Amino acid sequence: MKASQFFIRTLKEAPSDAEIVSHKLMMRAGMIRKLGAGIYNYMPMGLKVIRKVEAIIREEMDQAGAVELLMPVIQPAELWQETGRWDKMGPELLRIKDRHDRDFLIQPTSEEVVTDIARHEIKSYKQLPVNFYQIQTKFRDERRPRFGIMRGREFSMKDAYSFDRDVEGMKQSYAKMFNAYQRVFTRLGLNFRAVNADNGAIGGTGSQEFHVIADTGEDAIAYCPTSDYAANIETAEAMSLIASRLAATQDMTSVATPGQSKCEDVARFLKLPLEKTVKSIVLAVDAEEGAKLFILLLRGDHDLNEVKASKVAGLADFRFASEAEIIAYFGTLPGYLGPVKTKKPLKVVADRTVANMNDFICGANQEGFHLTGVNWARDLPEPIIADLRNVIAGDASPDGKGVLEICRGIEVGHVFQLGTRYSESMNAVYLDEKGQSQPMVMGCYGIGVTRLLGAAIEQCFDDRGIVWPVSIAPFQVVLCPMGYDRSDMVRETSDQIYKDLTAAGIEVILDDRGERPGAMFADWELIGVPYRVVIGERGLKEGQLEFQARTDTEATQVPVADVAVKVKTMIQEKLSY
Repeated sequence: MKASQFFIRTLKEAPSDAEIVSHKLMMRAGMIRKLGAGIYNYMPMGLKVIRKVEAIIREEMDQAGAVELLMPVIQPAELWQETGRWDKMGPELLRIKDRHDRDFLIQPTSEEVVTDIARHEIKSYKQLPVNFYQIQTKFRDERRPRFGIMRGREFSMKDAYSFDRDVEGMKQSYAKMFNAYQRVFTRLGLNFRAVNADNGAIGGTGSQEFHVIADTGEDAIAYCPTSDYAANIETAEAMSLIASRLAATQDMTSVATPGQSKCEDVARFLKLPLEKTVKSIVLAVDAEEGAKLFILLLRGDHDLNEVKASKVAGLADFRFASEAEIIAYFGTLPGYLGPVKTKKPLKVVADRTVANMNDFICGANQEGFHLTGVNWARDLPEPIIADLRNVIAGDASPDGKGVLEICRGIEVGHVFQLGTRYSESMNAVYLDEKGQSQPMVMGCYGIGVTRLLGAAIEQCFDDRGIVWPVSIAPFQVVLCPMGYDRSDMVRETSDQIYKDLTAAGIEVILDDRGERPGAMFADWELIGVPYRVVIGERGLKEGQLEFQARTDTEATQVPVADVAVKVKTMIQEKLSY
């Protein structure tokens, strides 16, 4: 490809609404252009990257035995009503009506549609297992779209769905997809981690996320450097920081703590360690007979993990209790709450660490007072024990093989063990060898195709621009001739090298625009092409060209006759996974 035949338009400055590195650089490099809030045009340079990502994904999906199809962007509401998600999904689900006033939606995902396909097309165990996948446009009506394509409303996604006879078969399909994802992200040239995760609104029995490691990532990941353990902080298991509960050594005493409503303030006021305090968080679950309240207890220096709280029996649909409800149950304003002698009975759930504490401090259910020397069994009944807190760096790894560290990640893939969540609600069944009807057991597997571009840039950039991995760069090498329109020697040599590299299967672009060297180099460094060859009359007279990798600080001299072999060798080394 010659640059004069391609569309290249770079910007010196990013738009003022571009917040993060990937958004700024994609706008400046001419890869995307904003059409509306969270909606972007993918310009030719950006689309080339997308197509390369898609090609790698397709190759690995096909190799793993998945079969590609294509499902509509617009889906009828009836399917989502069958599974209950039409009512359960919030405003992120974009609902529309046709001219006949029938309800439809713009798909954020396709579990219902693919299950509808399966229930009509699969009748016998002989047709199983099967795995359908597609690469299709999705839409989620984000309340606050931001960060460019990282949190846009319209995006491209690869979603796959496996159908098996039983749980064991589903686990095998899940393992195939997990391994395929490992290969995909390795071939993309990214530093990534697979982590245990929460299933969220999709449902199912287990899932893992794939995160590109980047300091700007929205997700916190807990991992053990000395083992394979890794989990999203939402699901990372927090072990008790106290091995076992010690006996009581103090009497329970009510002490005045005027104006001290936070654990930090109480600890400072009483001149005691913050680790001796217990914070009380009150949750409510609405029911026909009225709200049911729970009090959750965490150590004063720990934070509640809401995903974990929702896993406690009875708290799946919790909300935080109102001030009026708290006063009715505890007789005081928040800040002085505690589990001892509440006005009304309620369930007490203690984090694992709190359950092993002795002589701890908590609210006295009286404004301006706290209790010291509180002990389980003696002063209040034994609690329900649950993992409620976020892990922190230095916590013991749940696998017992070291301690946890925390890093930031950008979620780019997610694999789910769905089970029969959708097949049962939509009656997607098959006949087994005995002629008995059985629900198909499903798995679900997604990769954010367009999001991968932003994630890759957040991991791969410098002060000059994007540093694309070779496998997904829009072009693998750029030829930068000095005076292409003025020197026959430069033009002829450039054209010949272009032909040689193209014949060798190298994706090369020849910049024949006649730009000044500084502007030309700046454009291609911003765009992020991995390798650059500079052709000038002075070097040609000595039989030399300048070769420079995007990550190199200086160019090296390469004989004209050797440049094609050198470029091909460098690229093959980067692509040999």
